[in-house]
Amino acid sequence: MPTVIALTRFGPPEVLRPMQIETPRPGPGQALIRVRAAGVNPVDCKLRRGDFAGTYPTDFPQRLGNEFAGTIIALGPDAPTDGTIAVGPDAAGDGALSIGTDVVGSATAQAYAEVLVADIAGLVAKPPSLPWETAAGLPAAGQTAHTALSQLGVGPGDVLLVHAAAGGVGTIAVQLARDLGARVIGTASESNHDYLRGLGATPTTYGPGLLDRVRALAPEGVDAALDLVGGQAITTSLALVQNRDRIGTTVDRRAVEEHGVRRVGGRSLPALREIVGKAAAGRLALPVRTFPLRAAVAAHHLVEGGHVRGKVVLVV
Repeated sequence: MPTVIALTRFGPPEVLRPMQIETPRPGPGQALIRVRAAGVNPVDCKLRRGDFAGTYPTDFPQRLGNEFAGTIIALGPDAPTDGTIAVGPDAAGDGALSIGTDVVGSATAQAYAEVLVADIAGLVAKPPSLPWETAAGLPAAGQTAHTALSQLGVGPGDVLLVHAAAGGVGTIAVQLARDLGARVIGTASESNHDYLRGLGATPTTYGPGLLDRVRALAPEGVDAALDLVGGQAITTSLALVQNRDRIGTTVDRRAVEEHGVRRVGGRSLPALREIVGKAAAGRLALPVRTFPLRAAVAAHHLVEGGHVRGKVVLVV
């Protein structure tokens, strides 16, 4: 029986436990995936703690994980007899998936597992040159960053402020924004400043005095801001960016309601295809720290502590 990581109550990372399940069967339009690696994201920690308990119902045991890379091992009953399903252009270039195809995709609270069922329409073929652990770290951060920049209208000549720029979403957002012709200022701890410079961003330290530091770095003004951390980031962004429609947050719902800034991010299969293609071609970097699937507790401690450079990934 395959193993998954789940929790039977809310709490600290130690509530995560390996459990065995019956092998699920894919339904129409679905595929059974042998998971090779799964990304760990801050939202997983929030779900584990019960931060959403008052908003979304939870059925225990609760599984976690919204992104993965793996291999198709079975298809749903509606699959063609030759076992090949056309899904449109993908990063591998052949436009079709079949049993044995390596894929990258999104899931909803189920990727910490040896197997999972996923919708075929949300899968992208994984190029052979892309390592499993890197591929698994791309869907959530990549789609969020790509979609957010599009929603904020980032383009040539813009000055973009990215809060928490050294994390997974920030790392990809910096590189995509640079590709779009924008200048990027990124906040991070001082230990990550050289890392951000290597990505093409101008780094600055977060904390007291951030507003003045950014103004000194961009005396001509800031055109757009992407908040990936909340709190002071929103206050600073409101003081720097004139158009609130160009201030986006992935985490601060209160700021959306109180200040009229944008809630940004979301899934986009074309965005995922582009991200996977760039990473496979060596045109997009994503540092990854790996843990075995059964070490999910340690992975959560690291992510919850903050200051992660790039992504944390569970290897199955």
